[in-house]
Amino acid sequence: MRMYDIIAKKRDGGTLTREELAFAVNGYVDGSIPDYQMSALLMAIYLRGMTDAETAQLTDVMAHSGDMVDLSAIRGIKADKHSTGGVGDKTTLVIAPIVAACGVKIAKMSGRGLGHTGGTVDKMESVPGTRTALTQEEFFRQVNEIGIAVIGQSGQIAVADKKMYALRDVTATVGCIPLIASSIMSKKLAAGSDAILLDVTMGSGAFMKHLDEAVELARLMVSIGTAHGRKVAALITDMDTPLGHNIGNSLEVAESMEVLQGRGPADLTEVCLQLASNMLYLAGKGDLAVCRAMARQVIDDGTAFEKCCQMFAAQGGDTTVLRDPSRFRKAACARDLVADRDGYIVANDVERIGNASVLLGAGRIKKEDSIDFAAGIILHKKLGDAVRAGEPLCTLYADDEALFAPAAEMYLGGLKIGPERPAIPPLVYARVTCDGVERF
Repeated sequence: MRMYDIIAKKRDGGTLTREELAFAVNGYVDGSIPDYQMSALLMAIYLRGMTDAETAQLTDVMAHSGDMVDLSAIRGIKADKHSTGGVGDKTTLVIAPIVAACGVKIAKMSGRGLGHTGGTVDKMESVPGTRTALTQEEFFRQVNEIGIAVIGQSGQIAVADKKMYALRDVTATVGCIPLIASSIMSKKLAAGSDAILLDVTMGSGAFMKHLDEAVELARLMVSIGTAHGRKVAALITDMDTPLGHNIGNSLEVAESMEVLQGRGPADLTEVCLQLASNMLYLAGKGDLAVCRAMARQVIDDGTAFEKCCQMFAAQGGDTTVLRDPSRFRKAACARDLVADRDGYIVANDVERIGNASVLLGAGRIKKEDSIDFAAGIILHKKLGDAVRAGEPLCTLYADDEALFAPAAEMYLGGLKIGPERPAIPPLVYARVTCDGVERF
């Protein structure tokens, strides 16, 4: 078998066999196939596409390129959730404790932020002392004892994906639905959970800009997971407006704790209730109405918040900042951005908001960059809100005042104030399961 022939077959619109995909992927991982040939294959896939069966086989090969986590040592159903990314997307910190408080095990591996999107691991590490690297023995024991652990993703999970994504990033082949689906699902399958909920974000702050694209990606990922014997569903959620008001690591943790204590922003609370109820449904806890009531109950009675504190304490975190967010370290400097006219916010580009927070120090452009846990943005006005000239739109936080000017330019470059209130998109556009697509 030759890589040349595999590239040519896909270039000409052919369907690759599992053996051909395994030859290409495993050869690239072990170094016998060079970057330039894998780049050619990725471009051929980008241009020619893949069948659903072909994508499922590619995903399986990628999943088996590294460790396949066996969670059978953890008693009960294990549930996981994956978001395709966004700004102010702190849902894992809310829904994982909710689901665990309802009796479903959460053995979750999460990532760090890169570019304009935040990462759960960074947010967790803003809580002083929190360890996100546990041994397998520690990880399993914690989940068995308290029902939940959220840790950083092992470097040995889906090794092929790490190498292939780095190549896609520099060869203009990131935006390909089969390659996105196989990238995400190879990691989810390798992580070993029984039930997987996918949060496919859509809008200016997400990779998927259009509903049909988001639905197609969700449908494909659900199909892949179902074919591998997992319970899988996906929600298409809005990312034309950040969730909640806080953007930045410790700021987002503080807001997540407000939701868990029943006093969080309405939009973030609603999306978290929908995500949590779908995870509970996949885990067999009842129909969606029953599962939503369960999720609401553990917020109202405080058990979800206590479960979150229990998890952080088990991983070395200082839970006093969870109970009293004023104890988080504060940024040295703050600056308000104000409206220059009366009207309504008719556009507020979410990707630019995320990039503004990165410029303040809250995120990283390169993986090796350090981040400032206290930096970020608090939004006072969001899409559709009425504003008056001189009224604060948001507050920027950083340790260096020199960071405010470029961050302000980035933020304001995506802001438009108009005379009429715009239509507000729904928080959840659709639900995708193996039975089909339900649009809301």
